[in-house]
Amino acid sequence: MRGKKPYLAVVLIQLIYAGYFLLTKLALDVGMNTCVFVFYRQAAATLFLVPITIILERKSAPPLSFSLTIKIFLLSLIGITMSLNIVGVALKYTSASLGAATSNTLPIITFFLAVLLRMESVKLRSGPGIMKLGGVILCIAGVATIAFFKGPLLKLLVHHHLISSRIGEMQQEQAPAADSWIKGVFLMMLSNVTWALWLLLQGRLLKECPSKLLLTTLQCLLSTIQSFLVALVFARDLTQWKLGFDVQLLSIFYCGVVVTGVTFYLQAWVIEKKGPIFLVMTTPLIMIFTVTISAFVCGEIISLGSVLGGILLVGGLYCVLWGKMKEEEIAKGECNPKVVDEKASCLV
Repeated sequence: MRGKKPYLAVVLIQLIYAGYFLLTKLALDVGMNTCVFVFYRQAAATLFLVPITIILERKSAPPLSFSLTIKIFLLSLIGITMSLNIVGVALKYTSASLGAATSNTLPIITFFLAVLLRMESVKLRSGPGIMKLGGVILCIAGVATIAFFKGPLLKLLVHHHLISSRIGEMQQEQAPAADSWIKGVFLMMLSNVTWALWLLLQGRLLKECPSKLLLTTLQCLLSTIQSFLVALVFARDLTQWKLGFDVQLLSIFYCGVVVTGVTFYLQAWVIEKKGPIFLVMTTPLIMIFTVTISAFVCGEIISLGSVLGGILLVGGLYCVLWGKMKEEEIAKGECNPKVVDEKASCLV
């Protein structure tokens, strides 16, 4: 059973992220302002993390210099405040299923940015390098397919949904036009770019602030302040700030506490046990879970273009990951590219 725990953990992580896309989309569909939602979400995460951080890090927390605080502030602005606000607007234009599908581009965008920043290299004359390049091309093809080709609509033969009536009617009324859909796709990609940049820069910042919990809490706190200022500018009507005991409050609690709190611990644990590649390879589960729950619970209609684009994105993801793993094996001396057996397999 112990050996199965990492597999159960990654399934739970991807289920949590699927719930994030679904609940965020539902909260926005019932009229919640995107900027206000991001502020409340980050405020909930901060209130959840601050007491835990004080208890666990009050004696071992590293000192924070002014320059380090500025770096954390800018990192929060790019990777959290900007990213979450952009993805919120993108979800208004598109769907939860699309948001989950485009999440498969995150590892590829991260790799591409790492190449631009000279943190990664691509050897086009090697097999792994060609696979990486092919994965990037498949990713671009998948995004283009989702954005510009809808095709026939695929509606499952399920007539009774757990979430129907009011929300279902609103989703039908708010079906995005072609230009809005394309805009939403590229906004989602822009959000992934800011998120990927956040991942890369956070790796460098952890060398100055090795406490993951303290760094996460500070980013949540600073992004709460930033999100509040953004919301003041774009949501001046006080009625947009009111909350009731409905899907909006549920979404805020879920995204702030469960997504930020639970997945933070689970992801760190999985990476420690099985490594980051193992975690990233399970990313397509988000799309599978989101599409399934959206269809059966919310009655969401999915287009053929989204399905085909999602398949291309998953294919691109695995091509890049395969190339990355093979390069790591070669670098460690586990795989000798000059020694190939009759089955063309790697000799260990």
